[in-house]
Amino acid sequence: MPMLHSARTRGFACASLIALATPARPEDTKTQPDILVLAAKQAQSIENAPATQASIDAATIATTTNAMNAEDSLKYLPSLLVRKRHIGDTQAPLATRTSGVGASARSLIYADGALLSALIGNNNTNASPRWGLVSPQEIARVDVLYGPFSAVYPGNAIGAVVNITTRLPDALEATITAGTNVQRYEQYGTRDTLPAYQVGATLGDRFGPLSLFASYDHVTSNSQPVLFVTAPRPTTISTTGTPVTGGYDAVNRTNAPIRVLGSSGIEHQRQDRFKLKAALDVTSGIRLTYVGALFLNDTDAVAQTYLTDATTGQLAYAGSFNIDGRAYTVAPSAFSGGTYAQDQRHWSHSLSATGTSKAVDWQVTGTLYDYARDVQRVPTTALAPMPTGAQTGGAGTIARLDGTGWATLDAKAAWHGGNHVVSAGAHLDRFELNSNRYATTDWISGSEGALNLQSKGKTRTAALWAQDAWTPIPDVTLTLGGRYEWWRAYDGRNYSLSPAIARTQPELDAARFSPKASLAWTATPNWTARASFGTAWRFPTVGELYQIVTTPVAAVPDPNLKPERARSEEFSVEHHDDRGTLRVSLFNESIRDALISQTGPLNGTTTLATFVQNVDRTRARGVEAAVQRTDIVRDFDLSASVTYADATTRANPAFPASVGKRLPQVPAWKATLVGTWRPAAGVALTAAGRYVSRFYGTLDNSDVVGNTYQGFYKYLVVDLRAQVRVSEHYTLGLGVDNVGNDRYFLFHPFPQRSFQADLTWAL
Repeated sequence: MPMLHSARTRGFACASLIALATPARPEDTKTQPDILVLAAKQAQSIENAPATQASIDAATIATTTNAMNAEDSLKYLPSLLVRKRHIGDTQAPLATRTSGVGASARSLIYADGALLSALIGNNNTNASPRWGLVSPQEIARVDVLYGPFSAVYPGNAIGAVVNITTRLPDALEATITAGTNVQRYEQYGTRDTLPAYQVGATLGDRFGPLSLFASYDHVTSNSQPVLFVTAPRPTTISTTGTPVTGGYDAVNRTNAPIRVLGSSGIEHQRQDRFKLKAALDVTSGIRLTYVGALFLNDTDAVAQTYLTDATTGQLAYAGSFNIDGRAYTVAPSAFSGGTYAQDQRHWSHSLSATGTSKAVDWQVTGTLYDYARDVQRVPTTALAPMPTGAQTGGAGTIARLDGTGWATLDAKAAWHGGNHVVSAGAHLDRFELNSNRYATTDWISGSEGALNLQSKGKTRTAALWAQDAWTPIPDVTLTLGGRYEWWRAYDGRNYSLSPAIARTQPELDAARFSPKASLAWTATPNWTARASFGTAWRFPTVGELYQIVTTPVAAVPDPNLKPERARSEEFSVEHHDDRGTLRVSLFNESIRDALISQTGPLNGTTTLATFVQNVDRTRARGVEAAVQRTDIVRDFDLSASVTYADATTRANPAFPASVGKRLPQVPAWKATLVGTWRPAAGVALTAAGRYVSRFYGTLDNSDVVGNTYQGFYKYLVVDLRAQVRVSEHYTLGLGVDNVGNDRYFLFHPFPQRSFQADLTWAL
């Protein structure tokens, strides 16, 4: 389905770039301070986060990572896992030390203060972070805070907070980047070469007190199958059904025999993002900053059958079939449910005012994220050999999320006086879900017909917080803080044509307090020990409460969910010097009424669905070690991490079989290793590895087979990258991801070996 690029879109891009065409005068750049450095220092001053941190800057990302999307920048940071299924994936949630990829609402991702976490849900589909609002070329640095130990952030910080800072120039700068990635994919009957292309440009300058930065990025990608079409393998021999050939015998994640009939969700994506960032120094101590972004996504997904009619030789998609003497019934939706077209136009805006003086720093930030257009079209009739079947049109559905989005407002300040740094703030947010599905006579280009499914609702949170970092004696800092939150869910409504449902959901509200404490001791100039404690309340998202989804994987809401309460502790020891850091952290997290999202068959059916439930008590405890050293031997840099997490269900009367079992999607072991050798000036050669141990997708760990579709398997992925500074203006990058061609599943099949090349020109 073609993307409609409006005049408004083109105007945004042109105005952004034309506005930067005039070069800076030399005197403009000599008398002004570094904007990015000042902004970072001020943010750290206000937040003063008493938490374990990990960071990576643009130069390290460019050297070590084959980055085609912004989320690639997190690939080798300790304990983090982004479930990115392919280049351009819009459903790439973040997993942390103690939470899996189905817990997207247990982490917070920001870009220049704008919330990218889609806290309209808590899942790995439509509630995944909006990474598409940031391009890799504009990232200046990424900072990660682990755990809910800072009063600055809401309870969604249970897992981690990711702060992405994008570039803002002090002088004229421009870049153009072009890259390509080619994957060779082979699984069951799918064998294909899958290219992806990326091109991006940035332009920035400073004009006295005004700095401007604009960027554009385009990605065209082709994915491996996101889904496989399977059917239970009958145990009895039969002559019933049309004889067909093809398919592959396998087992599902519970070790039951299945037949793999084909693949679907094979996506072709075209994405564009436009960004404008402006900063104005109103006075020497007050700055106004605006960041606007537009994300466009046009995705078409197709299906591939492995079945052939034994009589006619034509491809077979739906009906009553006989394969190798066994009878199968394949529903029309089996293949057509993984065939769809998606059209998205999302806007993000943020406006902030910051001030700094000798004793006080302050900041006020407002953000808005708007699903201006979000449409997905899916056929409901069966696919068939061309030129017939749903591939050419016919009945279907149109799902719209237009009007969904969120708005946030934060005001915070820090006062520096003697041996105290006192910070305080206020927060307000509103999240709105507006999901409507209509029937249509032509799923490709037809207009909307009768409404057949609706999910609507809103949540709102207001909060006040305060934090005091007190240094009673040299080298010892005690940080005490607290956050009080008022939460409300309202305007919830569910409607379904079949089965007939028309229900206005009851309002919910809650008020909770979350205390925090941290004690840090700098034993020597190079050694620091820290003990931290924090509680956090994570309130149900509007999607968990109200959203019903039926395709491609159903989602079942619960309007009576309770907020989850996390109690977290951490003890860390860190050594730091001018060549790097070495850290060991012990962590423990206990959650009551844990909101756990998982995917599996609904009770008494074979229908696959995602659903959320309150689990009485869970616990995750473990150890994380991380090291980062430059010139560990001459011209060789090394970073590595290893995390062990013992994450289990401790009490769950509603599902006793889950007690003592590992939490869904939280592996016992994660590890990363990155080594970079610089054999000559301008040359960097990197080898990197990522390891994750076998884990489970269900509360009772009944998914005993990991390396199959819908299973969760271990993986060891090795990546290579070479970066060469060809000349003053050109830098070449060559890389390989998944060198060993490890084939694994994290519910979905994941990418196999791919090759990448990129070329960057910089002014």
